[in-house]
Amino acid sequence: MMNQELKKAIDQICKDKGLDTEMLIETLEDAVKTSVLRRYSEDIDVEVTYNQDTGDIEIYQFKIVVPDEDFENDDREIAFSKAQQHDSSVQVDDEMGFRINIDKLGRIAAQSAKQVIIQRLRDAEQTNIYNDYRERIGEIVSGTIQRRDKGGLIVNLERTEAILPREEQIPKEHFRRGDPIQAIIIDVHKEGRGPQVVLSRSHRDYMTALFRREVPELDEGIIQIMGVARDPGSRAKVAVFSRERDVDPVGACVGVRGSRIQNIVQELRGERIDIVIWSADIATYARNALAPAQVSRIVVDDANNLLEVIVPDDQLTNAIGRKGQNVKLAARLLGWKVDIFTETRYNEASSTAHSNIEQLASVAEVSSEALINAGYTTMDKIRAATDDELVAALGLTAQQIGNLRSALNFLATDEAQKAARAYGGHRADGGALPGEGAEAVPEAEGVAD
Repeated sequence: MMNQELKKAIDQICKDKGLDTEMLIETLEDAVKTSVLRRYSEDIDVEVTYNQDTGDIEIYQFKIVVPDEDFENDDREIAFSKAQQHDSSVQVDDEMGFRINIDKLGRIAAQSAKQVIIQRLRDAEQTNIYNDYRERIGEIVSGTIQRRDKGGLIVNLERTEAILPREEQIPKEHFRRGDPIQAIIIDVHKEGRGPQVVLSRSHRDYMTALFRREVPELDEGIIQIMGVARDPGSRAKVAVFSRERDVDPVGACVGVRGSRIQNIVQELRGERIDIVIWSADIATYARNALAPAQVSRIVVDDANNLLEVIVPDDQLTNAIGRKGQNVKLAARLLGWKVDIFTETRYNEASSTAHSNIEQLASVAEVSSEALINAGYTTMDKIRAATDDELVAALGLTAQQIGNLRSALNFLATDEAQKAARAYGGHRADGGALPGEGAEAVPEAEGVAD
């Protein structure tokens, strides 16, 4: 068709767009075939081949040789007598190919082929970009702020545009058009206008990726990040673990004179980062996660995925943190619910709980030891028990059970009134817990490996 000029054009397009040569040639052949079918007939059997050596496009129409008396369709058949004029050795049912001069396609057909090629090249390029960025999910990319959109910031990544949604931005962080920006790819969508790359700067995986970039020991597998909890733009906790005893995971992440951690803090606009040593023992892990607060002891409730943390009275503020931030991030990192009590309030609560158990035992006409030995160590556990379970465990009569239920209701009301009069401290959801400084945090949102 177009000799060496076409060959050069194909090579250049593949180089500039990063497309596969075989794919582009297949696209070209399909486009020319479409134009041939439109020019002649949709019913003809056509084969289009691009010659990579000469740069020519060869088009052949194939017809089946049929007896003269059976000849009906000129598009797909050729009469035997006519076929012999081209090849004397031809036989009925043979297939013969006739070359079509592409120059006879005409200007309209050529333009149609060009349009098909352009569209398929665009589709192929978009597919290429989509596949490329799908494989790069979790990777940090650099770009330039192009404009502001109602959904967020549009970022130019050179090969394509990406969006940094409002909810994936760091609060109080501002960018202008032309500003350089870094973010992590968290998703890629297929859309009509092309692939939509979704970025994030607030995702916990972005912090993990920044640490991997700054700390070689992470890529080497010597140190592992076990979890990340972030309050983007304000504070974060990162749990780390060393696979080699002589390597300090905290020191490796901080770097000489804090060089490594400062690079990350600077990229995150001053976000404070606590490096926490991970431990398989949940109580030890919790102590580390609640730093800088000092912890007196921790009661682990495996059944309810709950940690009761007791701290010295003067450590309550440190343990909870500003607006509950310290304990909230610790709970997310741990994946446990966390209640925090001062020693004074916890001892008072324990004393009250023991007194309540004794009162219930007296009303039910059993010993407090019998209740405790049967596993009923709290009012909640007794309240949750069925009548049949109480009979089986303690041998109570219906009258005794009735008295026990009445006492439970009375003590619950009295306990609620006392709690309402007491200072309840801070709760993550804005409410107050009975007892000074108690902190209840919802279950963790999950951690990143």
